[in-house]
Amino acid sequence: MLKTILVIMAILLIVIIITLFIQGVNSRKGKAPGLIDGKLTQCSIKPNCVCSDIKIDTQHYISPLIFPNITVPEKSSFIKSIIKDMGGIIITERENYLSFNFTSTLFRFVDDVEIRLDSNNGAIHFRSASRVGTSDLGANRKRIDKLKELIKKYVSNEK
Repeated sequence: MLKTILVIMAILLIVIIITLFIQGVNSRKGKAPGLIDGKLTQCSIKPNCVCSDIKIDTQHYISPLIFPNITVPEKSSFIKSIIKDMGGIIITERENYLSFNFTSTLFRFVDDVEIRLDSNNGAIHFRSASRVGTSDLGANRKRIDKLKELIKKYVSNEK
């Protein structure tokens, strides 16, 4: 009986690992959704996304940063540097839009981080989302919180 339970548990573990590996492979096939009507794309109903550009619910909303006295090129430059230091890879770079990929170590899951620089309001908007799965255990929110913290620290050191 105990031997049968151990065999079943081992098989379940193997199935879970294979499933996670396949999801990791699938996550490398996607891309960031980009801007829609000049704003970052709304999060789906899955809890693995945060966005500051669209405030529909508190589960997905994260506040933007406001720095009215810093130009878009300045913001873009130091944000790219901070993201690279955090392990992100630049994918898209436009005047007011940046997208980056972060890849997890174990199963190589890819998360997209997008930033929209709103020059009219001096805002930096964020979106971070996992490409696959449902839960990210709060990883995207933590990533954006850390990014915001580093941006604030950079700006305060520049003054």
